[in-house]
Amino acid sequence: MGFMEWMDGLGMNRMRFGLDNITELLERLGNPQNNFRSVHIAGSDGKGSTCAMIYSVLLSAGIRAGLYTSPHLIKFNERISVNGNEISDGELEDLAATVIPVVNEMLSEGFDCTFFEAATATAFLHFSRKGVEYAVLETGMGGRLDATNTVIPEVTAITNICVEHADILGDTEEKIAFEKAGIIKKNVPVITANTGNVLGVIKSVAKDMSAPVIAIDEDDVKIISFDKGRATMRYLDNVYEIGIPGKCQAENAAIAIECVKNLRKKISDENIAKGLKDVVWKGRMEYLSDKNIIIDVTHTVAGAGRLADDVLDTYGKVTLIIGMFGDKDADSICRSLSRVASRIIVTAPNSERAMPPDELAEIMKKYSDSVSSKGSIKDAIDSVKGNGTVLITGSLHMAGEAMAYLKIK
Repeated sequence: MGFMEWMDGLGMNRMRFGLDNITELLERLGNPQNNFRSVHIAGSDGKGSTCAMIYSVLLSAGIRAGLYTSPHLIKFNERISVNGNEISDGELEDLAATVIPVVNEMLSEGFDCTFFEAATATAFLHFSRKGVEYAVLETGMGGRLDATNTVIPEVTAITNICVEHADILGDTEEKIAFEKAGIIKKNVPVITANTGNVLGVIKSVAKDMSAPVIAIDEDDVKIISFDKGRATMRYLDNVYEIGIPGKCQAENAAIAIECVKNLRKKISDENIAKGLKDVVWKGRMEYLSDKNIIIDVTHTVAGAGRLADDVLDTYGKVTLIIGMFGDKDADSICRSLSRVASRIIVTAPNSERAMPPDELAEIMKKYSDSVSSKGSIKDAIDSVKGNGTVLITGSLHMAGEAMAYLKIK
């Protein structure tokens, strides 16, 4: 049995929160997470982009670095990278020879590991074997009980918090902030640009852990130009060009800058600037010029509002193809994204968690008179070919399926 076939058997959507399984698994693998330094990022929006920026800066500085993110767009290998290279199929198979027997042994003893726990352990083992100096780690969901929360990082960060996964993490921003703030470690600096009650929660948790808080002031982050979807910003005394499209990336970049400045390894301003300019992160307002299609992974209310503003500023009105999971605030997301659409086609990602297209269409019809539905992303894309600029969004699964169908690598 191949590694991915075995992983699929664990069930990608099966969730169990808690650190008992992953702690036991890592212990049996020799605690590989102790063999590299790390940066740990949680949040609702922007945590993947922030991780990508930090990783790019580390690589620009010549540091041997690893990146672990989730979920993937098209292929599992996207989740684990070292020195700019995604893990190969061969490397995964080699790691499987170690990880699979241990997970199976644990199962026989009553430890039922999830897909994410096995993936996290595989990433940590890969980083250890590859001699990574710093690994940049994105939480999966939440933080306090997330499988990645088994490291003692040099710095943590919490990106924008909003209500998401309310049935799991809590139904208020404050409850969610408490879960995300669970990555804060004793005496380890935490970086955030959150404000108000969310910042209050973060500060309260940090105080209990004697962890210094570096709260970014929004007045210190100024966008000085926005061209073709990409922002140039001034943060404190320096100007930075950001390689990932979207005005929201300025805030994420400020968090990334503070993270690398708080590492024991000293990194120059020149390396920071180069890393931010060179960063690449798929599915973030990504424009496919040969197809006149924009793909974005947005799936939260805050993200939808920012995406609508940026697309209007950059492209004007577009045809919108949207699908999302049933646990999202569909009404608020539809209200925001309808602003950018001259025509709307509702569909669904291929997942048991997806909201049925007809149900989503009824919500969208409250905000637009030009709504139709298609049963699949493929049918939706085929129906709009040659009809101006198209925006595909609503979930990471939507973006991944669209990219796979359009054969984007």
